[in-house]
Amino acid sequence: MPPRTRSAWFRTLGQLGLVLAAAALAGVLSGYPWQVVTTAALGIVAWHYWRLRRLLMRLTARRRHTPPRGGGMWDELDRLLFRGQQEMRGRKRRLIEMLRAYRAAAAALPDAIVVVERNSQRIQWFNEAARNLLQLGYPQDLGAPIAKRLQPLQLSHWLAAGRNAEPLEVASPWNPPVTLSLRLIPYSENLWLLVARDVTRLLQLERMRRDFVANVSHELRTPLTVVHGYLDMLDPTEHPDWAPMLAEMQRQSQRMTQLVEDLLTLSRLESADHLANEETIAMPALLDTLRREALALSQNRHDIRVEDSAGVDLFGSHKELHSAFSNLVANAIRYTPAGGQVTVRFRKDRPERLASGVLAGRTGVVLEVADTGYGIPATHLPRITERFYRVSTSRSRESGGTGLGLSIVKHVLNLHQARLEIASEVGRGSTFSCHFGAERVRPRESLDIALP
Repeated sequence: MPPRTRSAWFRTLGQLGLVLAAAALAGVLSGYPWQVVTTAALGIVAWHYWRLRRLLMRLTARRRHTPPRGGGMWDELDRLLFRGQQEMRGRKRRLIEMLRAYRAAAAALPDAIVVVERNSQRIQWFNEAARNLLQLGYPQDLGAPIAKRLQPLQLSHWLAAGRNAEPLEVASPWNPPVTLSLRLIPYSENLWLLVARDVTRLLQLERMRRDFVANVSHELRTPLTVVHGYLDMLDPTEHPDWAPMLAEMQRQSQRMTQLVEDLLTLSRLESADHLANEETIAMPALLDTLRREALALSQNRHDIRVEDSAGVDLFGSHKELHSAFSNLVANAIRYTPAGGQVTVRFRKDRPERLASGVLAGRTGVVLEVADTGYGIPATHLPRITERFYRVSTSRSRESGGTGLGLSIVKHVLNLHQARLEIASEVGRGSTFSCHFGAERVRPRESLDIALP
């Protein structure tokens, strides 16, 4: 108990004792001691009830009052109550100012922000940008179902995914030239944040970048072909001193040609939204081709193994899938020291588990390329499929890679509705897994080719 409160408590007890003593003395002098003491005690109780009533009236009226200057227990209680009210008002004022600042910041954002109640999916609040991008109106749209209010976007299935909803890019139905990027962010147990952003300019810049890379790569083809042709015409035996320089020029010319070809391939894949020519791919023949290419690239420096336990074929573009798989195999050989092992494995995928917990009836297949090479640090895995991203610049220069192989693989798999998973450990090797859904699986009709 604080000293001031303790002092007020003892002062009140002292006053009570003095009143009772004075009443007892007056009772003795008057000849009625018990009657006088009882009357004094009842008066003290009535006074305390009166102070208690004043305190309750102040609490229920919620009025500001100036605390008394007395030193009794009730005066100290009034002062403590006044101090608590002042502190509560100060906290409330700071919270209101903070809430206004956050709301002003959200209102000033160029992105549309909509607060949605999770269970009912009704709009709780939205900022100024939501009026322009999503055509929401105040106050008539407050409390309205978000899917019904944004019905032209057809968001019902997307909202049903909840926290698992992927970012959605759609053309604005109110302004067709505008492309909107929608994200659903759960930020509490009962509230979601719907963020809509105008990405038209970003998509235009991305398209301009792709066109620029494609045009430059296409224009570089002719001069590189000419340079490469003249280099082939030069005979190093006529000028032995030029032999090392000519060999290096030819190597760099071939590297530039490969880079241009990869850039053109990547630009074509990025601009495509579907596969032009799809067919049933005989996987035994494709796996045998991958084995022969791996042996030629390895030159007997690695243990090459090919395993086929799936017993099915794939449906897709033979050219694109061969390009993706050969990129993975070439990378595995480049980044595996001599004496290491590279395994190409074609197997059935594990059955998918539905939301109800039941295993799906149909399963997909996986093509894995595993090696015992250097491995990839975990910090690089999220960015490993970006164009020109390199884990080790020195090793990439030595191996002659262009830095575009995994980016090409990712785009090829996307066109086949497949996904790439990467598992790696430094010093123990890496495994690149291409997962294909059941819709890409076809019964095997081709004759099996023996794979050594």
